[in-house]
Amino acid sequence: MFRLLCVVLAFLLMASFAHAKPNVIVIVADDLGWADISLHGAKDIATPNIDSLAKNGIRCTNGYVSCPYCSPTRAALLTGRYQQKFGHEFNPALLKNDGKGQGLPIDQVTIIEQFKKIGYRTGLVGKWHQGEEEQFHPLNRGFESFFGFLTGAHSYRTTDDANYGPIYRNREKIEFEGYFTDVLATEAVSFMERDREKPYLLYLAFNAVHTPMHAPPRLLEKFANEKDKQRQTYLAMLAGLDEAVGKVLAKAGDDTLIFFISDNGGPTTKFAVNGSRNTPLRGSKGDTWEGGIHVPFFVQWKKRLPAGKSFTHPVMQFDILPTAFAAASDQPLTNVDGVNLLPYLEGKKSEAPHEFLFWRFGSQMAVRSGEWKLVRPSRGKGPYEDVAKDPMLFNVVEDVAEENDVAGKYPDRVKAMQAKWAQWNATLMEPRWPATLLGKVIKP
Repeated sequence: MFRLLCVVLAFLLMASFAHAKPNVIVIVADDLGWADISLHGAKDIATPNIDSLAKNGIRCTNGYVSCPYCSPTRAALLTGRYQQKFGHEFNPALLKNDGKGQGLPIDQVTIIEQFKKIGYRTGLVGKWHQGEEEQFHPLNRGFESFFGFLTGAHSYRTTDDANYGPIYRNREKIEFEGYFTDVLATEAVSFMERDREKPYLLYLAFNAVHTPMHAPPRLLEKFANEKDKQRQTYLAMLAGLDEAVGKVLAKAGDDTLIFFISDNGGPTTKFAVNGSRNTPLRGSKGDTWEGGIHVPFFVQWKKRLPAGKSFTHPVMQFDILPTAFAAASDQPLTNVDGVNLLPYLEGKKSEAPHEFLFWRFGSQMAVRSGEWKLVRPSRGKGPYEDVAKDPMLFNVVEDVAEENDVAGKYPDRVKAMQAKWAQWNATLMEPRWPATLLGKVIKP
């Protein structure tokens, strides 16, 4: 009888473990340059807390986002789908600039809603940028709590930003005190410590290191030897972001699945330039060059994933929530382009999670398959200007800087990849609203 009881208890324990729900944290930095973390070779700043996510987890060396722009990247993250499939190709215009009706379409189900259905507390801290109107509000899209701002940027000093609006707690306008990056970290920790009986999903979307360029004196002093004042402010802001990430990590237990990405590459040459660097990647925020879409991408789950490993196959930000949902539930997600990365990260599967990854951003395009990337990027000062006439082909494993166009050498490969992109493109919607720049519609 005693032996039978032990077997039953062991079975129940294993069943409980198998269905245990980890906490989930998705951290998104804003406009972070590829080269600006010490793990990627930055010499003028140390980012130990951000680096620790890779040291204690897995660094996805070919991590991508599906758009070189803020809002579409977030729309794909939240839905697990290519955002062009539902017309969210460009940033919504500010509501005060005729952005009515522009936001994450209400006919799209967010994966956040699915987490809520399986018993998770769901919270957004930081930047929303999925529409300002009530129909698009985070509390109507699966989040149980919200602290942050609804637009694409915000002051780090002033609560009611003249350009980008107020700060909200849920739907109530509030005042904050201190440096906003610090405030967001405090709010994130508060959410994590609330109601420990239920697992949580925290979407922590910092506005650092996006403009406006605001940094507190204590952080500016750390980089007093930097002669470029914009770079000095950027480094100070990034140091503040790294500190904030550290505060959150200190409160996260071993059974917490954590992701860290930037929403796009650093804006190094175009608009809202913040002093970031993407070296050795070519291009900038707003480009389908690597510098616009190839981002830091780290995954940590101390209880389950190995530490200090690199995963080299291409992955996309819309894989994040399908991966987290698979860790939390046996229920399958439907109508998603994202893949559960866990069996790949654990070494149970060796093939690439995606045979092809695709991009369309206005007239720009790209497709990646294995080591090859076919790209037609912008070559102008803005993201919609002077788009290359013909696509170029690069081996981005051997030539990550995209310096040696080999399209003429491999015409059959170009043709095949172009055909795959055209096949994918035929499944997309036309953009639901026109292109914008800094919150204003660009007139054709």
